[in-house]
Amino acid sequence: MKKTLILIAAVLGFAVVASAQPRAIGVRAGYGGELSYQHGLGGNFAEFDLGWFSNGFDIVGIYDFVVAGTGEVNLYAGPGAQLGFYNAGDHSGMNVGLAGQLGVEWNFPAVPLQLSLDWRPVFFFLNNRGFGYDSVGLGLRYRF
Repeated sequence: MKKTLILIAAVLGFAVVASAQPRAIGVRAGYGGELSYQHGLGGNFAEFDLGWFSNGFDIVGIYDFVVAGTGEVNLYAGPGAQLGFYNAGDHSGMNVGLAGQLGVEWNFPAVPLQLSLDWRPVFFFLNNRGFGYDSVGLGLRYRF
């Protein structure tokens, strides 16, 4: 009986934690296209994107702080990192960069959709050192 009560408490606790940390999956269109995943962390969130563009692809991770918001409309900003692979004609390579993100998102309460508009500058440290592309992106995600 004691084990059953502990199991029920653990399952209920997991359900509360899982529902308190919303997630969203979708696409972000900017410099190229990206598959995008967000995971809520308290009042803030982490965003992970797998992007592709004309001559390569990249992986981006950003930790966004919600600067101001109502839950339905949020202004966010945060730091992150980007790892990119490209093939430019006669040479190919890899880039590592420090990224930042500033944006606004709209969460629609009637449907589980999220719309976002953000700006993501990147400073690269390896090949093509310096500021890379400044990507303005429009995102559409399904919240669950």
